[in-house]
Amino acid sequence: MHMVHKAGDKMFVDYTGEKLRIVDILTGELRNVEVFVAILGASQFTYVQAIESQNMEDFILCCENALRFFGGAPSAIVPDNLKAAVTKPSRYEPQVNENFAAFADYYGMSVLPARVYKPKDKSLVEGAVKITYNRIYTKLQDQLFTSVGELNTAIWGHLDNHNGRNFQGRSYSRLEQFNEMEKMALQPLPDMRYEMSKQAIVTVMKNGHVCLHCDKHYYSVPFGNIGNKVKILYSKSKIEVFYKYALIAVHIRVRSPHSYTTDPLHMASNYQELTDWNPAKFIKDAQQIHPDVAIYIEKVLLCKPHPEQAYKSCQGIMSLAKRYGTQRLILACNRADDCGQYHFKIVETILLRNLEQNKLDDYPVPMPSHENIRGKEYYQ
Repeated sequence: MHMVHKAGDKMFVDYTGEKLRIVDILTGELRNVEVFVAILGASQFTYVQAIESQNMEDFILCCENALRFFGGAPSAIVPDNLKAAVTKPSRYEPQVNENFAAFADYYGMSVLPARVYKPKDKSLVEGAVKITYNRIYTKLQDQLFTSVGELNTAIWGHLDNHNGRNFQGRSYSRLEQFNEMEKMALQPLPDMRYEMSKQAIVTVMKNGHVCLHCDKHYYSVPFGNIGNKVKILYSKSKIEVFYKYALIAVHIRVRSPHSYTTDPLHMASNYQELTDWNPAKFIKDAQQIHPDVAIYIEKVLLCKPHPEQAYKSCQGIMSLAKRYGTQRLILACNRADDCGQYHFKIVETILLRNLEQNKLDDYPVPMPSHENIRGKEYYQ
């Protein structure tokens, strides 16, 4: 029967049976590549692309490239029953591949797989494949290409001629028909391209991180999930972590092995406090007590080969304000500074012995008695 297709309704997709070939410039080996074809039902506007394989990633990439070529998405996509699109064929309720279904949903399309061994369900794309053989393959048969990209450049040149060529016995082309009746009927495309996700089931380690084993990189999750089994969904640019279908963490994907990506909000409060430690923090906290305390803290930090060695000392010195009061701490820091001693123990000793009120001049140092010391009487 004659089928009438509504504008913007369906996109039919398939692979050609015959493959094209490229040559490896290093070995001279000829390698087969797949050819993908997509066609819009109403206008018969066509897209053709060479691709390395028919696997899931390549199939979704081709479908997405077709949508970008058309400048919009139809209401439905009609694939063949290849494994990248359909995991369980059925005459009535075929089971669509989870990743392909997610791709279609991202672009607002339904998936309507053709029935098994029923090529008439997608007769338009079957016809487009035959035309591809006649109008593209025949033009490429005497040429050698060294990459898929180079091959596609040649394909798209002949494809433009095909889409701009008038239908047999008619005064308009596929391109003209597409611009007039179907282009405006397509759904607008999102700015960001779809990213296919893979998944992994892992256990949250005791340090509050999960490992994405394909990259050997570690990502933090909220510390309350330590010991739980979680699902990681990861794409080229990000990873999402789920626990019992609830999203608990999102990170930008990093491929550096044996390193960590940590969100401080995921860590316990004591960990967050430790990760915030730096020289500027201690000086700022000391400044809130008194500028003299800040000057002393800065000198404590400078006395160590590495500032981190002084963090505990700085924390201890400032904690003395709660025990002895701010004013006594200020005086104790001044007294320790006069002595040229910069550590926690000296400040604590000064406060314990109530020495902060006295200056060094208040304690004259007596001359020790020794047979080698002449004393002031010798010079009279």
